[in-house]
Amino acid sequence: MTTPHATVHDLVGIGIGPFNLSLAALAHPLPALRTAFYDRRPHFTWHPGLLLDDATLQVPFLADLVTLADPTSPWTFLNHLRARERLYPFYFAEHFHIRRTEYDAYCRWVADHLPALHFGHHVDTVRWNPERALFEAEFIRPAPDGGGVVAGRVDARNVVLGVGTEPWTPEPFRPLAGTPGPLVVHSDDYLSHRATLLAAGHITVIGTGQSGAEIYLDLLRHRPTGQERLHWIGRTEAFAPMEYSKLGLEHFTPDHTRYFHALPEPVRDRLVPAQWQLHKGIDAATIAAIHDELYRRTLEGGWPDTVLTPAVHVRTARRTGRAGIELGLEHTRQRTRTRLTTDAVVLATGHRARPLDRLLAPLEPHLRRDRAGRPRIDAHFRLVLDRAVTGSVYVQNAELHTHGVGTPDLGLAAWRSATILNHLTGRRVYALPARTAFTTFGLLPPTPEVPPARRSTRLGALADGTPRHP
Repeated sequence: MTTPHATVHDLVGIGIGPFNLSLAALAHPLPALRTAFYDRRPHFTWHPGLLLDDATLQVPFLADLVTLADPTSPWTFLNHLRARERLYPFYFAEHFHIRRTEYDAYCRWVADHLPALHFGHHVDTVRWNPERALFEAEFIRPAPDGGGVVAGRVDARNVVLGVGTEPWTPEPFRPLAGTPGPLVVHSDDYLSHRATLLAAGHITVIGTGQSGAEIYLDLLRHRPTGQERLHWIGRTEAFAPMEYSKLGLEHFTPDHTRYFHALPEPVRDRLVPAQWQLHKGIDAATIAAIHDELYRRTLEGGWPDTVLTPAVHVRTARRTGRAGIELGLEHTRQRTRTRLTTDAVVLATGHRARPLDRLLAPLEPHLRRDRAGRPRIDAHFRLVLDRAVTGSVYVQNAELHTHGVGTPDLGLAAWRSATILNHLTGRRVYALPARTAFTTFGLLPPTPEVPPARRSTRLGALADGTPRHP
């Protein structure tokens, strides 16, 4: 059975994480813009396995879904507090960086109020129909009677991909993860396995970024003094703090994004890994909390039973008997090797971009790639397609190689969403600042983005051409 697809949308979003939720929220007040967003999950969730009680966002609350593009929007974090009658408590709490649990609750509040969102729909194919000059996105969803699934299709002049990232499991652990026996769990699933982990004799946390630090601290706080039995290892040279100086943060501005995009491809490829400490380090407050907890455990004499070693690469991982895991370790500088036997492993090894090849397989003949085989993405966050495709495919959080370290940063979500909407409509529906940093990246002044003239092939009869802000 196939559902009807008579309505042609101006924009269809695939995936509803914070970035496409931001786009949906900023598109909501544009009544002439027909949008629909689809996600395979039954409801909005945001890294539920990492919603630790004390974990905070690494960006200020102003980096919500809309404020940095439109502080008058009804979908700001402050309006969420007002709707929940929590504005005064927040005012007195003086929290510039809010807890992750609070950000998750805010996003769910927005998602619950936007009619263009459709959960429980798994879009698996997007193709271009040249005769209709439309994209056709095919999906499946649960049948209304609860028996089986229903196939459907949605037609759109333009598409935006916000399918996000997926947990990355290093090669040595792939045969062990998710199989019976010793517990190997990715940090994304930490909370659902926390009780089992705490019952293990010895635990190893792998990964020296923010997630690894938060999980190590949580485990440490719940283990008896002198019987911690924790290892924390990772490949970075140190348990390094994230760059959080005020000028350093200007790498997460539209100015730096435009500068980075204009660089030659080989230069961009060298720059991204060199800037790891801008976004892959550990919050200084978390480092301080870990040190304080370790120090507290020395008050009665002795040292806590825990080992923290950076610059360590896991070469091998195998089961030992029924309950153990043996890790083959190598120090990346000393070139020394050793073995570690542990009862459980938490992989705080980060995420990788979710592959788009299957979703976009029908578009492959039209897709332009760079020398490394990655999709080329223009300054308007569009996949570069051949001229036979008159619609646009925008991407969110899939452009690290073309737009730089600000790609996954929540602080650029509203700006990127507004940039997409301005380009989509061909008008400045959101007035974006021409300059956003004191730093001048490069010797030439930045060139402000000017939306192109509106084309009928993009939106059809979009009536509302008045800019939203003077």
